[in-house]
Amino acid sequence: MRNYPKPKIKEAGFGDALLSGSLCVQTISQFAPAKLNLFLAITGRRPDGFHNLVSVAAPLNWGDQLDATSAAETSLWCDDAALPVDESNLVMKAAAAFRAETGWSGGVAFRLTKRIPQGAGLGGGSSNAVAALRAMNALAGHPLDEDGLRGLAARLGSDCALFLGGAPVVMRGRGERIDQLGAEELTRWRGQRVFIFKPGFGVATPWAYRQMAARPETYLPDATAEARLRAWREGNGSVEALLFNNMESVVFAKYPALPVLHDILRERFGLHSRMSGSGSASFALVPEAMNLAPVEAVVRSAWGPSACTVDTRLA
Repeated sequence: MRNYPKPKIKEAGFGDALLSGSLCVQTISQFAPAKLNLFLAITGRRPDGFHNLVSVAAPLNWGDQLDATSAAETSLWCDDAALPVDESNLVMKAAAAFRAETGWSGGVAFRLTKRIPQGAGLGGGSSNAVAALRAMNALAGHPLDEDGLRGLAARLGSDCALFLGGAPVVMRGRGERIDQLGAEELTRWRGQRVFIFKPGFGVATPWAYRQMAARPETYLPDATAEARLRAWREGNGSVEALLFNNMESVVFAKYPALPVLHDILRERFGLHSRMSGSGSASFALVPEAMNLAPVEAVVRSAWGPSACTVDTRLA
Protein backbone atom coordinates (compact mmCIF):
# COMPACT_ATOMS: atom_id res chain seq x y z
CA MET A 1 0.00 0.00 0.00
CA ARG A 2 1.26 3.44 -0.86
CA ASN A 3 0.89 5.97 1.94
CA TYR A 4 0.91 9.69 1.40
CA PRO A 5 3.40 11.74 3.41
CA LYS A 6 2.59 12.04 7.08
CA PRO A 7 1.19 15.42 8.18
CA LYS A 8 3.91 18.02 8.41
CA ILE A 9 3.91 19.91 11.69
CA LYS A 10 5.62 23.22 12.07
CA GLU A 11 5.58 25.89 14.74
CA ALA A 12 4.99 28.93 12.55
CA GLY A 13 1.70 28.98 10.70
CA PHE A 14 -0.19 31.39 8.50
CA GLY A 15 -2.00 34.33 10.05
CA ASP A 16 -1.63 35.51 13.64
CA ALA A 17 -4.19 33.25 15.31
CA LEU A 18 -3.02 31.85 18.67
CA LEU A 19 -4.69 29.58 21.19
CA SER A 20 -5.01 31.17 24.62
CA GLY A 21 -2.12 29.95 26.73
CA SER A 22 -0.32 28.31 23.81
CA LEU A 23 3.44 28.60 23.57
CA CYS A 24 3.42 28.33 19.81
CA VAL A 25 1.18 27.97 16.80
CA GLN A 26 1.13 24.58 15.12
CA THR A 27 0.38 24.17 11.43
CA ILE A 28 -0.43 20.82 9.87
CA SER A 29 0.06 20.55 6.10
CA GLN A 30 -1.94 17.85 4.31
CA PHE A 31 -1.95 16.76 0.68
CA ALA A 32 -5.53 16.09 -0.52
CA PRO A 33 -5.32 13.97 -3.70
CA ALA A 34 -7.91 13.78 -6.46
CA LYS A 35 -9.23 10.35 -7.43
CA LEU A 36 -10.41 8.54 -10.53
CA ASN A 37 -13.07 5.85 -10.77
CA LEU A 38 -11.44 3.29 -13.03
CA PHE A 39 -14.48 1.06 -12.68
CA LEU A 40 -17.85 2.41 -11.53
CA ALA A 41 -21.07 0.43 -11.57
CA ILE A 42 -24.15 1.99 -9.97
CA THR A 43 -26.25 -1.07 -9.17
CA GLY A 44 -29.47 0.33 -7.70
CA ARG A 45 -31.15 2.62 -5.22
CA ARG A 46 -31.27 1.75 -1.54
CA PRO A 47 -34.24 2.19 0.83
CA ASP A 48 -32.37 5.05 2.56
CA GLY A 49 -32.21 7.01 -0.71
CA PHE A 50 -28.52 6.40 -1.36
CA HIS A 51 -27.28 4.23 -4.21
CA ASN A 52 -25.27 1.02 -4.06
CA LEU A 53 -22.15 0.86 -6.16
CA VAL A 54 -19.20 -1.32 -7.04
CA SER A 55 -16.14 0.72 -7.88
CA VAL A 56 -12.38 0.58 -8.22
CA ALA A 57 -11.08 4.01 -7.26
CA ALA A 58 -7.50 5.22 -7.38
CA PRO A 59 -5.97 8.39 -5.92
CA LEU A 60 -3.72 10.57 -8.05
CA ASN A 61 -0.37 12.24 -7.56
CA TRP A 62 -2.18 15.57 -8.02
CA GLY A 63 -4.62 17.40 -5.79
CA ASP A 64 -5.26 20.16 -3.27
CA GLN A 65 -3.24 21.37 -0.30
CA LEU A 66 -4.83 21.96 3.11
CA ASP A 67 -3.00 23.76 5.92
CA ALA A 68 -4.55 23.71 9.37
CA THR A 69 -3.36 26.03 12.14
CA SER A 70 -4.41 26.03 15.78
CA ALA A 71 -6.60 29.07 16.37
CA ALA A 72 -9.14 30.55 18.75
CA GLU A 73 -12.02 29.76 16.36
CA THR A 74 -12.55 27.51 13.37
CA SER A 75 -12.55 29.15 9.94
CA LEU A 76 -11.81 28.32 6.31
CA TRP A 77 -10.02 30.38 3.67
CA CYS A 78 -9.67 29.23 0.06
CA ASP A 79 -7.79 30.70 -2.89
CA ASP A 80 -10.80 29.87 -5.10
CA ALA A 81 -13.31 32.64 -4.43
CA ALA A 82 -16.10 30.60 -6.02
CA LEU A 83 -15.87 27.89 -3.35
CA PRO A 84 -18.18 28.38 -0.35
CA VAL A 85 -16.23 28.55 2.90
CA ASP A 86 -19.17 28.42 5.29
CA GLU A 87 -20.65 25.41 7.11
CA SER A 88 -21.75 23.91 3.77
CA ASN A 89 -18.11 23.14 2.87
CA LEU A 90 -17.03 19.59 3.65
CA VAL A 91 -13.94 20.86 5.48
CA MET A 92 -16.17 22.71 7.95
CA LYS A 93 -18.53 19.73 8.17
CA ALA A 94 -15.55 17.51 8.95
CA ALA A 95 -14.42 19.92 11.66
CA ALA A 96 -17.87 19.92 13.27
CA ALA A 97 -18.09 16.12 13.09
CA PHE A 98 -14.63 15.73 14.63
CA ARG A 99 -15.49 17.99 17.55
CA ALA A 100 -18.78 16.17 18.13
CA GLU A 101 -17.04 12.78 18.01
CA THR A 102 -14.09 13.61 20.26
CA GLY A 103 -15.29 16.49 22.42
CA TRP A 104 -12.19 18.46 21.42
CA SER A 105 -12.87 22.19 21.85
CA GLY A 106 -9.91 23.63 19.97
CA GLY A 107 -10.27 25.90 16.97
CA VAL A 108 -8.57 25.54 13.60
CA ALA A 109 -7.87 28.06 10.84
CA PHE A 110 -7.91 26.14 7.57
CA ARG A 111 -6.20 27.39 4.42
CA LEU A 112 -7.17 25.49 1.27
CA THR A 113 -5.15 25.77 -1.94
CA LYS A 114 -7.56 24.46 -4.55
CA ARG A 115 -6.49 22.64 -7.72
CA ILE A 116 -9.25 20.03 -8.07
CA PRO A 117 -12.19 21.71 -9.85
CA GLN A 118 -15.70 21.56 -8.45
CA GLY A 119 -18.34 19.34 -10.04
CA ALA A 120 -15.68 17.19 -11.68
CA GLY A 121 -16.24 13.72 -10.23
CA LEU A 122 -12.66 13.77 -8.90
CA GLY A 123 -13.53 13.64 -5.20
CA GLY A 124 -12.12 17.03 -4.26
CA GLY A 125 -14.58 17.81 -1.48
CA SER A 126 -14.27 14.36 0.09
CA SER A 127 -10.48 14.47 -0.08
CA ASN A 128 -10.48 17.90 1.57
CA ALA A 129 -12.72 16.56 4.35
CA VAL A 130 -10.35 13.66 5.06
CA ALA A 131 -7.37 16.02 5.06
CA ALA A 132 -9.22 18.15 7.62
CA LEU A 133 -9.92 15.11 9.81
CA ARG A 134 -6.27 14.05 9.75
CA ALA A 135 -5.05 17.56 10.48
CA MET A 136 -7.46 18.07 13.39
CA ASN A 137 -6.61 14.65 14.79
CA ALA A 138 -2.93 15.61 14.82
CA LEU A 139 -3.60 19.00 16.41
CA ALA A 140 -5.79 17.37 19.06
CA GLY A 141 -3.17 14.78 20.00
CA HIS A 142 -4.58 11.84 18.00
CA PRO A 143 -7.73 11.00 19.98
CA LEU A 144 -8.95 8.83 17.05
CA ASP A 145 -7.19 5.76 15.73
CA GLU A 146 -7.48 4.67 12.09
CA ASP A 147 -10.73 2.80 12.72
CA GLY A 148 -12.20 5.86 14.40
CA LEU A 149 -11.16 8.09 11.52
CA ARG A 150 -12.55 5.59 9.02
CA GLY A 151 -15.94 5.47 10.71
CA LEU A 152 -16.15 9.24 10.92
CA ALA A 153 -15.07 9.67 7.30
CA ALA A 154 -17.70 7.19 6.09
CA ARG A 155 -20.43 9.30 7.68
CA LEU A 156 -19.23 12.44 5.90
CA GLY A 157 -19.43 11.18 2.32
CA SER A 158 -19.30 8.17 0.04
CA ASP A 159 -15.79 8.88 -1.26
CA CYS A 160 -14.24 9.82 2.07
CA ALA A 161 -13.15 6.37 3.22
CA LEU A 162 -11.11 5.96 0.03
CA PHE A 163 -8.74 8.80 0.89
CA LEU A 164 -7.70 7.49 4.31
CA GLY A 165 -5.53 4.71 2.92
CA GLY A 166 -3.76 6.54 0.12
CA ALA A 167 -4.05 3.52 -2.18
CA PRO A 168 -6.45 2.20 -4.84
CA VAL A 169 -9.37 0.25 -3.36
CA VAL A 170 -12.59 -1.54 -4.21
CA MET A 171 -15.59 0.38 -2.87
CA ARG A 172 -19.01 -1.12 -2.21
CA GLY A 173 -22.24 -0.16 -0.50
CA ARG A 174 -22.53 3.58 -0.92
CA GLY A 175 -18.74 3.78 -0.83
CA GLU A 176 -18.13 3.09 2.84
CA ARG A 177 -17.24 -0.61 2.42
CA ILE A 178 -13.58 -0.74 1.43
CA ASP A 179 -11.54 -3.74 0.25
CA GLN A 180 -7.86 -3.59 -0.58
CA LEU A 181 -6.50 -4.69 -3.94
CA GLY A 182 -3.71 -7.23 -4.21
CA ALA A 183 -0.13 -6.35 -5.00
CA GLU A 184 -0.30 -8.03 -8.41
CA GLU A 185 -3.42 -6.09 -9.34
CA LEU A 186 -1.81 -2.80 -8.40
CA THR A 187 1.23 -3.47 -10.60
CA ARG A 188 -1.09 -3.32 -13.62
CA TRP A 189 -1.41 0.44 -13.28
CA ARG A 190 0.72 1.85 -10.46
CA GLY A 191 2.41 5.00 -11.72
CA GLN A 192 0.42 4.92 -14.97
CA ARG A 193 0.41 8.26 -16.74
CA VAL A 194 -3.08 9.72 -17.12
CA PHE A 195 -4.52 12.73 -18.90
CA ILE A 196 -7.50 14.45 -17.25
CA PHE A 197 -9.70 16.96 -19.05
CA LYS A 198 -12.76 18.84 -17.84
CA PRO A 199 -15.05 21.40 -19.48
CA GLY A 200 -15.87 24.72 -17.86
CA PHE A 201 -19.14 23.35 -16.49
CA GLY A 202 -19.60 20.82 -13.70
CA VAL A 203 -22.12 18.07 -13.07
CA ALA A 204 -24.03 17.90 -9.79
CA THR A 205 -23.75 14.38 -8.39
CA PRO A 206 -27.25 14.37 -6.81
CA TRP A 207 -28.74 15.28 -10.21
CA ALA A 208 -26.92 12.40 -11.91
CA TYR A 209 -28.18 9.91 -9.34
CA ARG A 210 -31.73 11.19 -9.72
CA GLN A 211 -31.50 10.67 -13.45
CA MET A 212 -30.43 7.08 -12.94
CA ALA A 213 -33.25 6.49 -10.46
CA ALA A 214 -35.71 7.78 -13.05
CA ARG A 215 -34.25 5.35 -15.62
CA PRO A 216 -33.66 2.05 -13.76
CA GLU A 217 -32.46 0.45 -16.98
CA THR A 218 -29.25 2.45 -16.58
CA TYR A 219 -28.30 0.45 -13.46
CA LEU A 220 -25.93 -2.49 -13.83
CA PRO A 221 -27.16 -5.44 -11.75
CA ASP A 222 -24.95 -6.11 -8.76
CA ALA A 223 -24.22 -9.68 -9.82
CA THR A 224 -23.12 -8.50 -13.26
CA ALA A 225 -20.90 -5.79 -11.80
CA GLU A 226 -19.25 -8.23 -9.40
CA ALA A 227 -18.75 -10.78 -12.18
CA ARG A 228 -17.05 -8.19 -14.42
CA LEU A 229 -14.79 -7.06 -11.61
CA ARG A 230 -13.96 -10.61 -10.54
CA ALA A 231 -13.06 -11.59 -14.11
CA TRP A 232 -10.60 -8.71 -14.30
CA ARG A 233 -9.10 -9.40 -10.87
CA GLU A 234 -8.63 -13.11 -11.53
CA GLY A 235 -7.29 -12.60 -15.05
CA ASN A 236 -4.24 -10.75 -16.26
CA GLY A 237 -5.93 -8.00 -18.23
CA SER A 238 -4.49 -4.51 -18.40
CA VAL A 239 -6.07 -1.59 -16.60
CA GLU A 240 -7.69 -0.55 -19.91
CA ALA A 241 -9.79 -3.74 -19.74
CA LEU A 242 -11.15 -2.64 -16.37
CA LEU A 243 -12.42 0.80 -17.39
CA PHE A 244 -16.21 1.20 -17.09
CA ASN A 245 -18.72 3.81 -15.89
CA ASN A 246 -22.48 3.41 -16.29
CA MET A 247 -23.13 6.97 -15.10
CA GLU A 248 -21.97 8.09 -18.53
CA SER A 249 -25.34 7.11 -20.02
CA VAL A 250 -27.34 9.79 -18.19
CA VAL A 251 -24.63 12.46 -18.14
CA PHE A 252 -23.79 12.10 -21.84
CA ALA A 253 -27.48 12.40 -22.74
CA LYS A 254 -27.63 15.88 -21.21
CA TYR A 255 -24.11 17.03 -22.06
CA PRO A 256 -23.29 15.80 -25.61
CA ALA A 257 -20.09 17.85 -25.68
CA LEU A 258 -18.55 15.10 -23.53
CA PRO A 259 -19.07 12.06 -25.79
CA VAL A 260 -18.36 14.13 -28.92
CA LEU A 261 -14.90 15.02 -27.62
CA HIS A 262 -14.31 11.43 -26.49
CA ASP A 263 -14.95 10.33 -30.07
CA ILE A 264 -12.60 12.98 -31.47
CA LEU A 265 -9.76 11.97 -29.13
CA ARG A 266 -10.21 8.32 -30.05
CA GLU A 267 -10.24 9.00 -33.79
CA ARG A 268 -7.32 11.45 -33.84
CA PHE A 269 -5.07 10.12 -31.10
CA GLY A 270 -6.24 6.60 -30.31
CA LEU A 271 -7.19 7.59 -26.76
CA HIS A 272 -10.05 5.72 -25.10
CA SER A 273 -11.58 8.11 -22.58
CA ARG A 274 -13.85 7.51 -19.64
CA MET A 275 -15.73 9.84 -17.34
CA SER A 276 -14.76 9.78 -13.65
CA GLY A 277 -17.59 9.49 -11.15
CA SER A 278 -20.56 11.61 -12.19
CA GLY A 279 -18.32 13.90 -14.27
CA SER A 280 -17.81 16.31 -15.78
CA ALA A 281 -14.11 15.37 -15.79
CA SER A 282 -12.90 12.61 -18.09
CA PHE A 283 -9.59 10.82 -18.33
CA ALA A 284 -7.50 8.72 -20.67
CA LEU A 285 -4.50 6.53 -19.94
CA VAL A 286 -1.64 7.73 -22.12
CA PRO A 287 1.74 6.32 -23.21
CA GLU A 288 4.85 7.57 -21.45
CA ALA A 289 6.33 9.20 -24.54
CA MET A 290 3.14 10.79 -25.86
CA ASN A 291 3.25 14.52 -26.54
CA LEU A 292 0.02 15.85 -25.03
CA ALA A 293 0.29 19.36 -26.45
CA PRO A 294 -1.78 18.52 -29.57
CA VAL A 295 -4.35 16.73 -27.40
CA GLU A 296 -4.68 19.73 -25.08
CA ALA A 297 -5.07 21.99 -28.12
CA VAL A 298 -7.99 19.88 -29.37
CA VAL A 299 -9.63 19.94 -25.93
CA ARG A 300 -9.41 23.73 -25.73
CA SER A 301 -10.57 24.12 -29.31
CA ALA A 302 -13.66 22.03 -28.50
CA TRP A 303 -14.44 23.34 -25.03
CA GLY A 304 -12.86 26.79 -24.93
CA PRO A 305 -10.30 28.42 -22.62
CA SER A 306 -12.23 27.47 -19.48
CA ALA A 307 -11.36 23.80 -20.00
CA CYS A 308 -9.03 22.26 -17.43
CA THR A 309 -6.33 19.74 -18.41
CA VAL A 310 -3.94 17.84 -16.16
CA ASP A 311 -1.05 15.51 -16.96
CA THR A 312 -0.51 13.32 -13.87
CA ARG A 313 -0.16 9.73 -12.65
CA LEU A 314 -2.17 7.13 -10.76
CA ALA A 315 -0.84 6.67 -7.23
